[in-house]
Formats: sequence, C-alpha cells, structure tokens
Amino acid sequence: MTETDPTRETALALLRAVLDRHQPLEAALDAARAAPRDRAAAHRLAAAVLRRLGTLDAALEPFLRRAPPPDVRHILRLGAAGLLLLQTPPHAAVATSVALCRTCGLGPFTGLVNAILRKLAATGAAALNDLDGPRLDTPAWLWAAWGPNARAIAQAHQREAPLDLTPRPGATMPDGGTMLPTGTIRFPPGTAPTALSGFDQGNFWVQDAAAALPAKLLAARPGETILDLCAAPGGKTAQLAATGATITAIERDPSRLTRLRQNLTRLNLTVTLIEADALLFQPATRADAVLLDAPCSATGTIRRHPDVPHLKRPADIATLATTQDALIARAHTMLKPGGRLIYAVCSLQPEEGTARIKTALATGLWQPSPFTEEEFLGFPAPPTEQGHLHTHPALWPEFGGLDGFFAARLIAI
Repeated sequence: MTETDPTRETALALLRAVLDRHQPLEAALDAARAAPRDRAAAHRLAAAVLRRLGTLDAALEPFLRRAPPPDVRHILRLGAAGLLLLQTPPHAAVATSVALCRTCGLGPFTGLVNAILRKLAATGAAALNDLDGPRLDTPAWLWAAWGPNARAIAQAHQREAPLDLTPRPGATMPDGGTMLPTGTIRFPPGTAPTALSGFDQGNFWVQDAAAALPAKLLAARPGETILDLCAAPGGKTAQLAATGATITAIERDPSRLTRLRQNLTRLNLTVTLIEADALLFQPATRADAVLLDAPCSATGTIRRHPDVPHLKRPADIATLATTQDALIARAHTMLKPGGRLIYAVCSLQPEEGTARIKTALATGLWQPSPFTEEEFLGFPAPPTEQGHLHTHPALWPEFGGLDGFFAARLIAI
C-alpha cells in the first residue's frame, strides 16, 4: 500500500479547486477534511504555487516534451514549489511527488515526475535566474492596469503577507508585534491569531493595515448614526462600533452575517445587524454617515489571496463597476442632506476607484470632499491629486507592505 500524505493530497485538491474548477481558495480550504495542521501546511504549499504559478511553469517547461495531464502538472508544480520556493530537501520533494502520483492512481507517470523533478533539483535556484518572475506571475491585463507601479506591486505579491491586528481601544496587546504608524499591530507571516494571548477576550481582530484606513477616515463620533453596508466579515464594523456611534450593519449573505455576529460577540461590541441586500434596504431614518465597502475584484488583496489572479477576468470589472455605481446611488437615499459617504474597495483597478467617484459626481447628487494631508498623518502615502486614499502592496516596504485599497469621501446634496 502507498502511504498517504494528507498535506500534499489536500494541496493538490486545493489546486484542482482553484485552477480547474475556478473556486476560491478559502472556500476549498473550508471544504477540506484534513486535520488542522495538515490543512495549514497544505494551504501554504498551494498558496506558494498560486503565487508563483507562471514562474514555476516556466521553470518546468524545458523538461516537458508534451503537456502532461492536469493532475500530473499540478503535482509537478507542488514539487517545484517545494524545491525552488520552500526549501524542501530535494529527496523529500521528489519522493513525496512520486508517492502522490501513486496515491492518485497516476502510476504510469511516476517515472516522468521523478525524472523532471530530479533534473530541476540538480538545477536548483539557478532555474529562476533568467526568469522574470513578477511578469510571469501576473496576468497581462492586471499588469497593464497597474501602470508604472506594476513591477513593484508584482514583486510585493511574491512574499507572504504578515498578520495584522486592530486593537480594541484600551485592550492589552500580545507580545511580539510591531506597532505601525497607523496603530495596527503587525506579526510575522504565518502567525496564528487564535494562538495569541487576548484572542478569546476579544482584545483585537484581524485586519490588514490598509483595510483599517477607510473606517478611520469616516471619523465616526459618539451619538452619530452610521450605516455599514456590505459589512461582513466585520473589521470595519468593529472599528465603527468602538467609537461610541450607533452602528447598523447590513449584510445580505446569511453565512457571512453569522460570521460577523460571531466576531462582534467575541469582541463584546454592540451593533444592530440586519440581513438585507444593500441595494434594497432603506433605513427608517436617514443616517449621518455611510461606510460602503463595496463588492470588488479584490486585486488589492492578492498577497493574502493568491487565487485572485486565477479567478478574475477583465469582464468582471465592468460588472462590478455597475454594482458599485448602484450601491453609491442607493447610499445617497440613506443619508441626511450633508451626510458623508466613505466609498472603499480593496482593489488596485482604477475602474473600481477613481472612475466610480467621477461617475457619482456626474449625477449631481454629491459634492466632493477630498481628504486632507492632516487626516493622513502616519499613513503610508499622502492623498492623491483628487484627495483620495490609494494604497498598494509596494508601499511601506520597511514594514512589510500592505494591501491595496481605494477610498474617497462624498457629501450628499
């Protein structure tokens, strides 16, 4: 009998889900039946393949006479990732890949896998020397959209993201983290938040440093009524609730709403939760402010979600832009005259950022309210020429980067 390897079997299942069936990596991981330790190791391995897929395929290409079956290619990718990216000992990377072939009923290909990975192991890191990894690992349409920052962004995507925590005001934070200028506490990549002291007490929540900026810019005050649209998983909701304002969070997905409720319970924060589609919801009274963290392509989170470039297509951006315009228009009906909207997306695509604000202003329903330099004290970059927030992963290299986010403020007329 062939000894099973739950880590690599799970990693192979994750690659099948993302690359063959176009399913999100996190959803595939949630469906995996492996033990927690094996799931974590499989996620790291599969994420390494997805993060550097173009590079790995280019490194393997010289040793392939013809295209192998999909599962064999995935196994070769896993072996190559171990050899070239994760410092797996060569004998282990080759042996586990050959064994995975047998486990998956691909016995006739064990010789091929063995030969190719041995050749790659003999070449070692030199296999990467002449390859333009950032370009190979980035779809052409994304590279073009990111303009002069494309190479720096793609290089930042090659590294695992750190763990960022937003502290609850007044809470004691666990040791070992680094305080960023914006107040986020940063831990090294791979840190498990549930293992940190204070997690069960609700002293903090997981939230990238850039994701914490839109709620800061909303500047909610005690006594204000705030609507948080498309609220799950709730990092920004928690920030708003901690200000003392009265928060109503809207989320249409029941499972995501359950997760939001669980997060707020752990944090001991009080928020009114409503299961509703933000495009249909109308509050009983108009709010002082709305935070709209709109559905988007999530290209700003690629370093945390390396499946995104393999799941999104250019046509998705136009569809999302239509929804974003509709949500901005709906937010206007929820605001008092003079009320403020913070529109935010975790996207690097200009069509989901500046273009949406230009469209909103053209309706005559809004007036612009540019962010000021004073509001950006400690931020990784000053306001854009239009007075918007725009971060990308190549900023703050001395701290380990951050996600890509766009945010703008509009005032309802």
